[in-house]
Amino acid sequence: MLDSLVIGSPKRKKNSQSGWTDFFPYYAGFPEDFAKNILQSSGLPSSAVIFDPWNGSGTTTYAAAQLGYASCGIDLNPVMVLVARARSLARTEADSIAPQAKSLTKDVSRLAIKIRENDPLLQWFDVETGNVIRAIESRIRSRLVGTDAADLRAQFDKISCFAATFYVALFTICRRLTAPYRSSNPTWLKTPKGDEAKLTISAKDICSAFVAQATCMADALQKSSFLIDPARVKIAVGNTTEFKVSGLADLILTSPPYCTRIDYTAATRVELALISTLLTENRDDLSRQMIGSIKVPDKIIEPSIFWGETCLKFLDRLRSHDSKASKGYYYKTHLDYFEKMSRSIYNMRASMKRNAIAIMVVQDSYYKDLHNDVPTILGEMAENIGFKMRRREDFIQGNSFLGINSRSRIYRDTSRAVESVICFEK
Repeated sequence: MLDSLVIGSPKRKKNSQSGWTDFFPYYAGFPEDFAKNILQSSGLPSSAVIFDPWNGSGTTTYAAAQLGYASCGIDLNPVMVLVARARSLARTEADSIAPQAKSLTKDVSRLAIKIRENDPLLQWFDVETGNVIRAIESRIRSRLVGTDAADLRAQFDKISCFAATFYVALFTICRRLTAPYRSSNPTWLKTPKGDEAKLTISAKDICSAFVAQATCMADALQKSSFLIDPARVKIAVGNTTEFKVSGLADLILTSPPYCTRIDYTAATRVELALISTLLTENRDDLSRQMIGSIKVPDKIIEPSIFWGETCLKFLDRLRSHDSKASKGYYYKTHLDYFEKMSRSIYNMRASMKRNAIAIMVVQDSYYKDLHNDVPTILGEMAENIGFKMRRREDFIQGNSFLGINSRSRIYRDTSRAVESVICFEK
Protein backbone atom coordinates (compact mmCIF):
# COMPACT_ATOMS: atom_id res chain seq x y z
CA MET A 1 0.00 0.00 0.00
CA LEU A 2 2.72 2.48 0.96
CA ASP A 3 4.48 2.19 -2.40
CA SER A 4 1.30 3.14 -4.23
CA LEU A 5 0.53 6.21 -2.13
CA VAL A 6 0.40 9.45 -4.11
CA ILE A 7 2.55 11.79 -2.00
CA GLY A 8 2.76 15.34 -3.29
CA SER A 9 4.33 18.34 -1.63
CA PRO A 10 2.76 19.11 1.76
CA LYS A 11 3.45 22.81 1.30
CA ARG A 12 0.40 25.01 1.69
CA LYS A 13 0.10 27.27 -1.35
CA LYS A 14 -1.45 30.71 -1.24
CA ASN A 15 -4.97 30.73 -2.64
CA SER A 16 -4.86 26.94 -2.99
CA GLN A 17 -8.18 26.70 -1.15
CA SER A 18 -11.50 28.22 -2.00
CA GLY A 19 -15.06 28.32 -0.84
CA TRP A 20 -15.98 26.75 2.51
CA THR A 21 -12.38 25.87 3.41
CA ASP A 22 -11.38 29.55 3.14
CA PHE A 23 -13.10 30.20 6.45
CA PHE A 24 -10.64 28.05 8.39
CA PRO A 25 -7.22 29.68 7.82
CA TYR A 26 -5.60 28.17 10.89
CA TYR A 27 -2.36 26.26 11.15
CA ALA A 28 -2.24 23.04 9.22
CA GLY A 29 0.66 20.80 8.36
CA PHE A 30 -0.59 20.13 4.82
CA PRO A 31 -3.30 21.22 2.36
CA GLU A 32 -6.56 19.41 1.71
CA ASP A 33 -5.49 18.09 -1.72
CA PHE A 34 -2.40 16.48 -0.18
CA ALA A 35 -4.59 14.60 2.31
CA LYS A 36 -7.17 13.55 -0.28
CA ASN A 37 -4.54 12.24 -2.69
CA ILE A 38 -3.03 10.06 0.01
CA LEU A 39 -6.37 8.72 1.19
CA GLN A 40 -7.66 8.09 -2.34
CA SER A 41 -4.51 6.18 -3.28
CA SER A 42 -4.43 4.13 -0.06
CA GLY A 43 -6.79 1.47 -1.36
CA LEU A 44 -8.55 1.28 1.98
CA PRO A 45 -12.11 -0.07 2.11
CA SER A 46 -14.97 2.30 2.87
CA SER A 47 -15.20 0.79 6.37
CA ALA A 48 -11.72 2.08 7.29
CA VAL A 49 -11.19 4.59 10.11
CA ILE A 50 -8.84 7.55 9.57
CA PHE A 51 -7.23 9.16 12.62
CA ASP A 52 -5.31 12.40 13.12
CA PRO A 53 -3.85 12.83 16.64
CA TRP A 54 -2.82 16.44 15.86
CA ASN A 55 -5.95 17.34 13.93
CA GLY A 56 -5.55 21.13 14.05
CA SER A 57 -8.08 22.84 11.79
CA GLY A 58 -9.41 19.46 10.67
CA THR A 59 -7.83 18.94 7.26
CA THR A 60 -7.51 15.17 7.71
CA THR A 61 -10.96 14.60 9.16
CA TYR A 62 -12.56 16.85 6.53
CA ALA A 63 -10.77 15.14 3.63
CA ALA A 64 -11.67 11.71 5.00
CA ALA A 65 -15.32 12.71 5.40
CA GLN A 66 -15.48 13.92 1.79
CA LEU A 67 -14.28 10.49 0.67
CA GLY A 68 -16.81 8.65 2.82
CA TYR A 69 -14.48 7.39 5.54
CA ALA A 70 -15.20 7.47 9.24
CA SER A 71 -12.64 9.71 10.89
CA CYS A 72 -11.42 10.76 14.31
CA GLY A 73 -9.31 13.75 15.28
CA ILE A 74 -8.02 15.16 18.53
CA ASP A 75 -6.19 18.35 19.37
CA LEU A 76 -4.98 19.81 22.64
CA ASN A 77 -6.12 23.31 21.68
CA PRO A 78 -9.91 23.58 22.19
CA VAL A 79 -10.07 26.44 19.68
CA MET A 80 -8.93 24.09 16.95
CA VAL A 81 -11.48 21.50 18.01
CA LEU A 82 -14.25 24.06 17.45
CA VAL A 83 -12.72 25.04 14.11
CA ALA A 84 -12.52 21.42 12.95
CA ARG A 85 -16.05 20.70 14.13
CA ALA A 86 -17.40 23.74 12.27
CA ARG A 87 -15.58 22.62 9.15
CA SER A 88 -17.52 19.33 9.29
CA LEU A 89 -20.93 21.02 9.23
CA ALA A 90 -23.40 19.36 6.86
CA ARG A 91 -24.43 21.36 3.79
CA THR A 92 -28.07 20.85 4.74
CA GLU A 93 -27.55 23.29 7.64
CA ALA A 94 -26.54 26.19 5.38
CA ASP A 95 -30.00 27.79 5.16
CA SER A 96 -30.22 28.04 8.96
CA ILE A 97 -26.97 29.93 9.54
CA ALA A 98 -27.88 33.50 8.53
CA PRO A 99 -31.26 33.57 10.36
CA GLN A 100 -29.60 32.21 13.49
CA ALA A 101 -26.84 34.84 13.30
CA LYS A 102 -29.44 37.61 13.10
CA SER A 103 -31.29 36.14 16.06
CA LEU A 104 -28.09 35.91 18.11
CA THR A 105 -27.38 39.62 17.61
CA LYS A 106 -30.92 41.00 17.93
CA ASP A 107 -31.01 43.70 20.63
CA VAL A 108 -27.72 42.36 21.95
CA SER A 109 -26.71 45.76 23.31
CA ARG A 110 -29.70 45.64 25.65
CA LEU A 111 -28.56 42.44 27.35
CA ALA A 112 -27.77 42.96 31.01
CA ILE A 113 -24.32 41.44 30.72
CA LYS A 114 -21.48 43.08 32.57
CA ILE A 115 -18.12 41.76 31.53
CA ARG A 116 -15.86 40.59 34.35
CA GLU A 117 -12.91 42.82 35.21
CA ASN A 118 -10.53 39.92 34.56
CA ASP A 119 -12.16 38.82 31.30
CA PRO A 120 -9.27 38.15 28.87
CA LEU A 121 -11.11 40.00 26.09
CA LEU A 122 -10.27 43.23 27.93
CA GLN A 123 -6.62 42.77 26.97
CA TRP A 124 -7.51 44.34 23.60
CA PHE A 125 -11.05 45.77 23.84
CA ASP A 126 -12.49 48.50 26.04
CA VAL A 127 -15.30 47.58 28.44
CA GLU A 128 -18.23 48.56 26.20
CA THR A 129 -16.81 46.67 23.23
CA GLY A 130 -15.97 43.68 25.40
CA ASN A 131 -19.53 43.67 26.75
CA VAL A 132 -20.97 43.34 23.24
CA ILE A 133 -18.60 40.58 22.17
CA ARG A 134 -19.17 38.65 25.39
CA ALA A 135 -22.93 39.09 25.02
CA ILE A 136 -22.86 37.46 21.57
CA GLU A 137 -20.69 34.63 22.88
CA SER A 138 -23.06 34.19 25.83
CA ARG A 139 -26.01 33.83 23.48
CA ILE A 140 -24.19 31.24 21.38
CA ARG A 141 -23.36 29.35 24.54
CA SER A 142 -26.83 29.49 26.10
CA ARG A 143 -28.87 28.89 22.94
CA LEU A 144 -26.69 26.51 20.92
CA VAL A 145 -24.36 24.82 23.39
CA GLY A 146 -26.86 24.44 26.22
CA THR A 147 -26.71 24.85 29.95
CA ASP A 148 -25.57 21.29 30.64
CA ALA A 149 -22.59 21.49 28.30
CA ALA A 150 -21.64 24.90 29.66
CA ASP A 151 -21.84 23.64 33.24
CA LEU A 152 -19.76 20.56 32.48
CA ARG A 153 -17.24 22.73 30.64
CA ALA A 154 -14.47 21.52 28.37
CA GLN A 155 -16.60 18.77 26.75
CA PHE A 156 -16.05 20.16 23.30
CA ASP A 157 -16.99 16.91 21.61
CA LYS A 158 -20.57 17.63 22.71
CA ILE A 159 -20.68 21.04 21.00
CA SER A 160 -22.48 20.64 17.69
CA CYS A 161 -20.91 21.53 14.35
CA PHE A 162 -23.69 24.11 13.97
CA ALA A 163 -22.84 25.85 17.25
CA ALA A 164 -19.13 25.68 16.45
CA THR A 165 -19.77 27.55 13.20
CA PHE A 166 -20.94 30.64 15.10
CA TYR A 167 -17.92 30.50 17.36
CA VAL A 168 -15.74 30.46 14.25
CA ALA A 169 -17.63 33.47 12.83
CA LEU A 170 -16.98 35.32 16.09
CA PHE A 171 -13.33 34.21 16.04
CA THR A 172 -12.96 35.66 12.56
CA ILE A 173 -14.31 39.13 13.27
CA CYS A 174 -12.28 39.41 16.48
CA ARG A 175 -9.12 38.44 14.61
CA ARG A 176 -9.85 41.19 12.10
CA LEU A 177 -10.53 43.74 14.83
CA THR A 178 -7.26 42.95 16.62
CA ALA A 179 -5.20 43.09 13.41
CA PRO A 180 -3.43 46.32 14.55
CA TYR A 181 -1.80 44.33 17.34
CA ARG A 182 -0.36 41.60 15.11
CA SER A 183 3.38 41.51 14.48
CA SER A 184 5.58 40.08 11.73
CA ASN A 185 5.42 36.79 13.61
CA PRO A 186 2.02 35.39 12.62
CA THR A 187 1.67 33.57 15.93
CA TRP A 188 2.12 36.64 18.13
CA LEU A 189 -0.50 39.16 19.19
CA LYS A 190 0.56 42.19 21.21
CA THR A 191 -1.52 43.81 23.95
CA PRO A 192 -1.86 47.57 24.51
CA LYS A 193 0.61 48.92 27.05
CA GLY A 194 0.24 51.78 29.51
CA ASP A 195 -1.77 54.64 28.06
CA GLU A 196 -2.17 52.97 24.67
CA ALA A 197 -5.87 52.99 23.81
CA LYS A 198 -7.79 49.75 23.62
CA LEU A 199 -10.10 48.98 20.73
CA THR A 200 -13.49 50.68 20.66
CA ILE A 201 -16.08 49.38 18.20
CA SER A 202 -19.79 50.09 18.24
CA ALA A 203 -22.33 47.36 18.94
CA LYS A 204 -23.89 47.99 15.53
CA ASP A 205 -20.60 47.44 13.70
CA ILE A 206 -19.78 44.28 15.65
CA CYS A 207 -23.21 42.77 15.08
CA SER A 208 -23.21 43.70 11.38
CA ALA A 209 -19.78 42.13 10.92
CA PHE A 210 -20.87 38.95 12.72
CA VAL A 211 -24.02 38.55 10.62
CA ALA A 212 -22.10 39.30 7.40
CA GLN A 213 -19.44 36.73 8.26
CA ALA A 214 -22.01 34.06 9.10
CA THR A 215 -23.91 34.82 5.89
CA CYS A 216 -20.75 34.46 3.79
CA MET A 217 -20.04 31.15 5.49
CA ALA A 218 -23.57 29.97 4.75
CA ASP A 219 -23.26 30.90 1.07
CA ALA A 220 -19.95 29.05 0.76
CA LEU A 221 -21.30 25.97 2.51
CA GLN A 222 -24.35 25.95 0.24
CA LYS A 223 -22.06 25.96 -2.81
CA SER A 224 -19.77 23.21 -1.53
CA SER A 225 -19.87 20.10 -3.67
CA PHE A 226 -19.41 17.44 -1.01
CA LEU A 227 -22.00 15.82 1.20
CA ILE A 228 -20.56 15.12 4.64
CA ASP A 229 -22.08 13.03 7.39
CA PRO A 230 -21.02 14.72 10.66
CA ALA A 231 -22.05 11.60 12.58
CA ARG A 232 -19.04 9.79 11.09
CA VAL A 233 -16.61 12.53 12.16
CA LYS A 234 -15.44 12.39 15.78
CA ILE A 235 -13.46 15.43 16.95
CA ALA A 236 -12.52 16.11 20.55
CA VAL A 237 -9.97 17.74 22.82
CA GLY A 238 -7.17 15.27 23.44
CA ASN A 239 -3.54 15.12 24.51
CA THR A 240 -1.35 12.76 22.49
CA THR A 241 0.91 12.16 25.49
CA GLU A 242 -2.07 10.74 27.41
CA PHE A 243 -4.35 9.37 24.66
CA LYS A 244 -5.19 5.74 25.50
CA VAL A 245 -7.32 4.07 22.83
CA SER A 246 -6.34 0.73 21.29
CA GLY A 247 -7.04 -0.58 17.81
CA LEU A 248 -8.85 2.51 16.53
CA ALA A 249 -7.25 3.43 13.22
CA ASP A 250 -6.60 1.79 9.87
CA LEU A 251 -4.58 4.82 8.77
CA ILE A 252 -3.09 7.80 10.58
CA LEU A 253 -2.38 10.98 8.64
CA THR A 254 -0.99 13.79 10.75
CA SER A 255 1.55 16.54 11.26
CA PRO A 256 2.92 16.92 14.80
CA PRO A 257 4.04 20.33 16.09
CA TYR A 258 7.41 21.37 14.70
CA CYS A 259 10.44 21.87 16.92
CA THR A 260 10.72 25.57 16.08
CA ARG A 261 9.91 27.19 19.42
CA ILE A 262 6.54 28.38 18.19
CA ASP A 263 3.84 28.82 20.82
CA TYR A 264 0.78 27.56 18.97
CA THR A 265 -1.54 28.78 21.72
CA ALA A 266 -0.28 32.34 21.10
CA ALA A 267 -1.66 32.10 17.57
CA THR A 268 -5.13 31.67 19.05
CA ARG A 269 -4.96 34.11 21.98
CA VAL A 270 -8.08 36.02 20.96
CA GLU A 271 -10.03 32.83 20.31
CA LEU A 272 -9.02 31.36 23.67
CA ALA A 273 -10.13 34.60 25.30
CA LEU A 274 -13.51 34.30 23.58
CA ILE A 275 -14.12 30.76 24.85
CA SER A 276 -12.61 31.31 28.30
CA THR A 277 -16.10 30.70 29.72
CA LEU A 278 -15.84 27.09 28.48
CA LEU A 279 -12.28 26.38 29.61
CA THR A 280 -11.05 24.66 32.75
CA GLU A 281 -7.50 25.99 32.45
CA ASN A 282 -5.82 29.21 31.36
CA ARG A 283 -3.68 29.78 28.28
CA ASP A 284 -0.39 29.51 30.19
CA ASP A 285 -1.30 26.05 31.49
CA LEU A 286 -2.39 24.98 28.01
CA SER A 287 0.82 26.35 26.52
CA ARG A 288 2.93 24.31 28.94
CA GLN A 289 1.19 21.10 27.86
CA MET A 290 1.78 21.71 24.15
CA ILE A 291 4.46 19.80 22.28
CA GLY A 292 7.06 22.39 21.34
CA SER A 293 6.18 24.57 24.32
CA ILE A 294 8.45 27.57 24.88
CA LYS A 295 8.04 27.13 28.64
CA VAL A 296 10.63 25.28 30.73
CA PRO A 297 9.16 21.92 31.82
CA ASP A 298 8.11 21.67 35.45
CA LYS A 299 9.79 18.29 35.89
CA ILE A 300 13.27 16.85 35.39
CA ILE A 301 13.62 15.06 32.04
CA GLU A 302 16.49 12.73 31.19
CA PRO A 303 17.33 11.69 27.61
CA SER A 304 16.29 8.14 26.72
CA ILE A 305 18.14 5.66 24.52
CA PHE A 306 14.79 5.01 22.85
CA TRP A 307 14.97 8.49 21.33
CA GLY A 308 17.69 7.25 19.01
CA GLU A 309 21.30 8.07 18.19
CA THR A 310 20.57 11.16 16.06
CA CYS A 311 18.51 12.77 18.82
CA LEU A 312 21.05 12.06 21.58
CA LYS A 313 23.94 13.44 19.52
CA PHE A 314 21.98 16.60 18.74
CA LEU A 315 21.12 17.14 22.41
CA ASP A 316 24.77 16.69 23.42
CA ARG A 317 25.88 19.27 20.87
CA LEU A 318 23.11 21.67 21.91
CA ARG A 319 24.02 21.39 25.59
CA SER A 320 27.68 22.15 24.89
CA HIS A 321 26.96 25.04 22.48
CA ASP A 322 28.66 28.29 23.49
CA SER A 323 25.60 30.50 22.92
CA LYS A 324 23.72 31.90 25.90
CA ALA A 325 21.30 29.61 27.76
CA SER A 326 22.12 26.59 25.59
CA LYS A 327 22.70 24.22 28.49
CA GLY A 328 19.82 25.68 30.48
CA TYR A 329 16.62 26.95 28.90
CA TYR A 330 17.12 25.67 25.34
CA TYR A 331 18.36 22.24 26.40
CA LYS A 332 15.39 21.78 28.73
CA THR A 333 12.78 22.88 26.19
CA HIS A 334 14.24 20.54 23.57
CA LEU A 335 14.19 17.69 26.09
CA ASP A 336 10.53 18.51 26.68
CA TYR A 337 9.78 18.34 22.95
CA PHE A 338 11.44 14.97 22.37
CA GLU A 339 10.04 13.41 25.56
CA LYS A 340 6.49 14.40 24.59
CA MET A 341 6.98 13.22 21.02
CA SER A 342 8.30 9.85 22.22
CA ARG A 343 5.25 9.30 24.42
CA SER A 344 2.94 10.48 21.65
CA ILE A 345 4.39 8.10 19.06
CA TYR A 346 4.04 5.23 21.53
CA ASN A 347 0.36 6.07 22.07
CA MET A 348 -0.13 6.62 18.35
CA ARG A 349 1.09 3.08 17.62
CA ALA A 350 -1.22 1.65 20.28
CA SER A 351 -4.19 3.38 18.64
CA MET A 352 -3.58 1.58 15.33
CA LYS A 353 -4.99 -1.71 14.14
CA ARG A 354 -2.66 -4.51 13.12
CA ASN A 355 -0.79 -3.72 9.87
CA ALA A 356 -2.20 -0.19 9.86
CA ILE A 357 -0.07 2.62 8.44
CA ALA A 358 0.93 6.01 9.78
CA ILE A 359 1.96 8.99 7.64
CA MET A 360 3.52 11.99 9.35
CA VAL A 361 4.49 15.36 7.87
CA VAL A 362 7.44 16.70 9.84
CA GLN A 363 9.94 19.51 9.38
CA ASP A 364 13.58 19.91 10.30
CA SER A 365 14.90 23.00 12.07
CA TYR A 366 18.06 24.59 13.41
CA TYR A 367 19.33 25.54 16.81
CA LYS A 368 21.82 28.29 15.93
CA ASP A 369 24.19 26.44 13.58
CA LEU A 370 23.10 22.95 14.68
CA HIS A 371 20.87 21.02 12.33
CA ASN A 372 17.92 19.50 14.17
CA ASP A 373 17.01 16.64 11.85
CA VAL A 374 13.56 16.06 13.28
CA PRO A 375 12.36 13.71 10.47
CA THR A 376 15.27 11.35 11.08
CA ILE A 377 14.90 11.65 14.85
CA LEU A 378 11.19 10.84 14.82
CA GLY A 379 11.84 8.03 12.37
CA GLU A 380 14.36 6.46 14.75
CA MET A 381 12.00 6.96 17.69
CA ALA A 382 9.20 5.22 15.82
CA GLU A 383 11.39 2.27 14.86
CA ASN A 384 12.63 1.90 18.44
CA ILE A 385 9.01 1.81 19.60
CA GLY A 386 8.17 -0.95 17.11
CA PHE A 387 7.14 0.74 13.86
CA LYS A 388 8.56 -0.37 10.52
CA MET A 389 9.82 2.54 8.39
CA ARG A 390 8.58 2.00 4.83
CA ARG A 391 8.96 5.27 2.92
CA ARG A 392 10.21 8.84 3.17
CA GLU A 393 9.79 11.76 0.77
CA ASP A 394 11.57 15.11 1.32
CA PHE A 395 10.44 18.53 0.07
CA ILE A 396 12.31 21.84 0.38
CA GLN A 397 10.11 24.62 1.71
CA GLY A 398 10.71 28.34 1.46
CA ASN A 399 8.10 29.82 3.79
CA SER A 400 8.74 28.13 7.11
CA PHE A 401 8.72 29.69 10.56
CA LEU A 402 12.52 29.52 10.46
CA GLY A 403 12.58 32.66 8.37
CA ILE A 404 10.66 34.80 10.83
CA ASN A 405 13.58 35.55 13.14
CA SER A 406 16.23 37.36 11.10
CA ARG A 407 18.77 37.01 13.91
CA SER A 408 18.71 33.24 13.53
CA ARG A 409 20.13 33.56 10.00
CA ILE A 410 23.47 34.61 11.43
CA TYR A 411 24.14 30.95 12.17
CA ARG A 412 23.27 29.37 8.82
CA ASP A 413 23.25 30.00 5.10
CA THR A 414 19.55 29.41 4.51
CA SER A 415 16.21 29.71 6.22
CA ARG A 416 14.65 27.12 3.91
CA ALA A 417 13.36 24.08 5.75
CA VAL A 418 13.04 20.49 4.61
CA GLU A 419 9.58 19.06 5.11
CA SER A 420 9.43 15.29 5.09
CA VAL A 421 6.61 12.81 4.68
CA ILE A 422 7.55 9.70 6.64
CA CYS A 423 5.51 6.51 6.38
CA PHE A 424 5.38 3.64 8.86
CA GLU A 425 3.65 0.31 9.22
CA LYS A 426 2.63 -1.23 12.52
